Amino acid sequence: MFDVIDFLESVGQDAQLRYASSEDVAAVLAGQPIDAKLRDVILAKDAQALGAMLGKEPYCCYIDPGKEDEGEEKKKKDDKGKGDKDGKDDKGKAKENPSNRPKK
Repeated sequence: MFDVIDFLESVGQDAQLRYASSEDVAAVLAGQPIDAKLRDVILAKDAQALGAMLGKEPYCCYIDPGKEDEGEEKKKKDDKGKGDKDGKDDKGKAKENPSNRPKK
């Protein structure tokens, strides 16, 4: 029995066959026991029709990232407050207060 997936895999692996003309692919398929409709779909390079013939159904995927954990929010708030008590940032450098900047 002819296996379409194996044939398509061999076409993908053989550069000469992958970019061959429809006549060359038809010559390769001529020696295989394959349904005429399936042969026509392969030669037409109609991926949607081939998928339908093989029983592939369309699907949809939706990814929802969700919400951050409450623990992470608390940690972020704690990180923001670090160093503010003594007027220095996390690296020990003095923070510049925007109101103390010299005016131009």
